[in-house]
Amino acid sequence: MTPFTKRVITIIQSIPEGAVMTYGGIARAAGSPRGARQVVRILHSMSRKYKLPWHRVINSKGMISLTEDESGSLQQLYLLGEGIIFDERGVIDLERYQYHPGPGLELELELEPEQDFNPDPEDHLLPPFE
Repeated sequence: MTPFTKRVITIIQSIPEGAVMTYGGIARAAGSPRGARQVVRILHSMSRKYKLPWHRVINSKGMISLTEDESGSLQQLYLLGEGIIFDERGVIDLERYQYHPGPGLELELELEPEQDFNPDPEDHLLPPFE
């Protein structure tokens, strides 16, 4: 697992209930401002394994990026359940809800050697919410 991947996982795990981050914001916080697509890949392949709160990650416009109706609706439902409000266009107010990890966030993730990046073939973007 690369250091960037470890940092992304740690940052996503740190997003508190009732807050969101953008793909680009996570990439910047992890040290790669142009790494938003890598954040998408990490979410897609590692959400279940690391119990990532995938539903708290949205696009830079403050909108849900998932195009599949059921998936996007599920993400919106989870966010509404955490008290996040959408406007009539389905946009989240980033001024109000965007999380900014502080400098004290520990960006090193303790992993067992056998837990290196080997995505579970059954893993997918929408793990069961626990």
